[in-house]
Order: sequence, then C-alpha cells, then structure tokens
Amino acid sequence: MTGGQLHHPEWAMLVDIPVVTEIVSAIFGSADFIVRSGGGDFCLPGAVDYQPLHSDMSDRRVVSTGQGREFTFGAFSDPEGRMNYRDLPCPYICCNFLVTDFTRLNGPTRQIPGTQHSQQSIPSLEQEPAWMKLSTVCPVPAGSVLIRDVRAWHGGTPNLSEEVRAIPNVEYFAPWFREPMPICLPYEVYETLSATGKARCRYIVTRPGEALEVGYRKYLGGTPPGSRSRPVDLDAMA
Repeated sequence: MTGGQLHHPEWAMLVDIPVVTEIVSAIFGSADFIVRSGGGDFCLPGAVDYQPLHSDMSDRRVVSTGQGREFTFGAFSDPEGRMNYRDLPCPYICCNFLVTDFTRLNGPTRQIPGTQHSQQSIPSLEQEPAWMKLSTVCPVPAGSVLIRDVRAWHGGTPNLSEEVRAIPNVEYFAPWFREPMPICLPYEVYETLSATGKARCRYIVTRPGEALEVGYRKYLGGTPPGSRSRPVDLDAMA
C-alpha cells in the first residue's frame, strides 16, 4: 500500500551503503541525491515467459478512464515540446541488490545497452530480436549491485530453476529531479539511519508519532504502466 518496502528495517539498511553512494554520486555528479523509495521484484520458479521489455519512466501524461477518473503517469514535461525525458541527463537510478546468484536459468534481468536515450518504440515480445532476449545480466554473484538508469529497456526472463530470484532495490532521484513521492518510511525506522541516510529520506518519512498504513492493495500491478510495449489496462486500475 505504500508503494515500497522501506518500512522493513532490512530494506532501510540499503539506503546508505558507502560503495553504492560513491558510484551513484559519480553518476549524478553530486552526493546530494535523494531516496524515492525501496522495493524490488522477484521471479518464481515456473515463470517460464519473458516479461515484455519496458522502461520504468515516462513523460507526463494524463489519461481518463471515461468514468470520471484520471491517472497521471510520469512527471517530466516540456511545455514547448522540444525535448522529452530521454533527452535528460540521468534523472533516476535503481540499485538492485542480488540476494542470489544470477544464472542463465533463474530469470536474470535482460538489459538492452544504450537504450536510455533511445527515441525508438520499445519492441513487443513478438518484435523483439533474439539478441535482446539473450542480453541477460549473468552470471553475477549474490552480493552484487545492479545499478540501472531506469529509462533503459529491460525485462525479466524465464526462471527455469527451482529457486526464487529476488532483487530488492533502493531508488534514487538526481539532486535536480523530482516526481511525487509516497510517504513510505516510518519515523522509528528513519531514526535508525545514518545522518546521510536521513538526509536522503527527508521527503518520504512520516511525522513523529504518525502511523504508516501497510499491507497489500487489491491491484498488484504487473509490467509498469509506463511501458510503451503494452497498453495500460485502465479498467483494471480503476
């Protein structure tokens, strides 16, 4: 219900890891970046299909369901129409922490190099060439960190193993970039963070004494709505 998992202390511990901070600071050109949220994904044994390629970010657009409800996707918008979010320097990074080895068989992420600035339409599964389906990040040992510009095309692959492939994450915004951020960090967990961690999480923490409602929402989602390779099922979201 919070859109994240930072209410778990185990996730909050990932917010301020020195080697990750050093790399992300180099990418953004500043250490003054902030935490958007923390979550991740998993791929269960028996999930034998490819997830469609997608991007985790999009330009701002408002879509009406026709039932008096509107959904806003994305945040960046150029009123003059001269550029879009793919023309920007890197605005948004996701750090996935591997808790198991990435192998050829357990559903490793496939990442298409150089696509963070691509203005081409993301191919559907039927259009996707074989080299993209084979562009998997593996082998990679557990304990590694997969650091992604979320605009780049990526997707899950079949899990033909007998183990769960899980990759918890922490997501960061560049110092100059903002999107709406849900409150997802309880104050009592926030208080356990380092001074640097607290500064990064200042926009997503509850007020002292304020309870955070946690649990599961009815709509569990799927491929991110910002994906351009699949239409958004607004009826399901409504």
